[in-house]
Amino acid sequence: MDLQRVKEILTAEDEISVHYHGVPIWIESIDATSSMAVISARGTHEERQLVSIDGLDER
Repeated sequence: MDLQRVKEILTAEDEISVHYHGVPIWIESIDATSSMAVISARGTHEERQLVSIDGLDER
């Protein structure tokens, strides 16, 4: 996924389904400088991961 699309998803009014390696996730925040995102699995906002936005997939 590209940086611009991640920004659009973060600001969208509607919920947009995004996955990371097949797992449905929430995008918590992004760092545009490094193209990294903080994500958590849907339903568990406790386990956050820092991942490259290249690994995110919109479904």
